[in-house]
Amino acid sequence: MKITLAGSRHFGVETLKMLRGHGVDVIRVVVADGEDRLAAAARDAGIEVVVQAEPKTIVPSEIAPGTDLIVTAHSHARVSHDALKVAKHGGIGYHPSLLPRHRGIAAVEWTIKEGDPIAGGTIYHLSDRLDAGAIAMQDWCFVKKGETARELWERALAPLGLRLLAQVIDHAKANGALPAKPQDEQFATNAPRFDAGAAHAAPKRVASSHS
Repeated sequence: MKITLAGSRHFGVETLKMLRGHGVDVIRVVVADGEDRLAAAARDAGIEVVVQAEPKTIVPSEIAPGTDLIVTAHSHARVSHDALKVAKHGGIGYHPSLLPRHRGIAAVEWTIKEGDPIAGGTIYHLSDRLDAGAIAMQDWCFVKKGETARELWERALAPLGLRLLAQVIDHAKANGALPAKPQDEQFATNAPRFDAGAAHAAPKRVASSHS
């Protein structure tokens, strides 16, 4: 299986390491910042690095020809619909919540803010709607009393994401397709950037008619 990996920072690097040790061929890494640590790790491994022309969008020309699957790991860019069509199986990403709960950039922070006793992670199909694509795989963990968002991420959610990504890729290699289960929109909530204003508001519930 040939993969184009789009991402950044520590989780991007750890995902690259996992993929390379998991019997797949990472043929290109796409980054928003050419100086990012993921770009450096890819170059050290002899993998082609492409820097996005637009930091918030990944376009078809930035996906390597022959890509079977696009994987995103700590990428804040939207993979365009046409870019997804370049890859045989489209694209998947990891979101640190039990989707459809806490869709958005601050899922872990809202998990703590809301006092959720259980957190989780989801591998989902990339789509036109933010964090709203079909679920490929999902698992949960307990939240420790008094735990911060960073502690929860480092202790449980980042390792969970790597494990789930590996399981989904194994499934795709064995079956020639990715698992996919639609999200239940009645349980969808938004987790916008956590700032002073958001700290006093509950996460907004997403109406099922949103697109």
